[in-house]
Amino acid sequence: MLMNFTNIKKRIVLTGGPGGGKTTALDLIRREFQGKIATVPEAATMIFSGGIERSIDNAVLKTQQTAIFNLQKHLEDIQRAMFKHSIILCDRGCLDGLAYWPDSDEDFFKEMNTTIENELARYDAVIFFESAAKSGESIKSNNPIRNESEKTAIALDDKLQTIWSKHPNFNLIHSSESFINKVMFGIATIEKIMAQYEKDKE
Repeated sequence: MLMNFTNIKKRIVLTGGPGGGKTTALDLIRREFQGKIATVPEAATMIFSGGIERSIDNAVLKTQQTAIFNLQKHLEDIQRAMFKHSIILCDRGCLDGLAYWPDSDEDFFKEMNTTIENELARYDAVIFFESAAKSGESIKSNNPIRNESEKTAIALDDKLQTIWSKHPNFNLIHSSESFINKVMFGIATIEKIMAQYEKDKE
């Protein structure tokens, strides 16, 4: 099945393994493009910080990931409807849940009633911040719902890279890069999307 990326959707995913610095970077990028972009908060953080406990039970985990998937889509659609002429910058995307799914990829897409082609086609670009754990750095943070070990963070990063690298506009920022370089790369990627959108309007 071929994907159609000719229509600019003005929607970008900022994702990566735990401890990549994406959430802090997203806030800085949002300030840089104030009035030109609208951000979508991370659905998983909204759910787990709202009183729902993370679970390792497969049945519960599937239910949680289904809720996260649907909330992510609705949040993106809300921002798209409210900010029709803005770039939508998403703190993670609909496919992130696939890395946490306890069953096969086929089972995930069957449960979500979608395909990987459809989900990738929602976005114009993917900016991927590799986990700091891949450079041997600590990923401890003040976020109480982020409790992954360095080993788990590396495994999740690998899964997420495998998933998102299927996008034709996948932009990987290695963990060895300085944080400032990560932010500047994110800004440059967004500027390219904006320039392409303006060109397509002509």
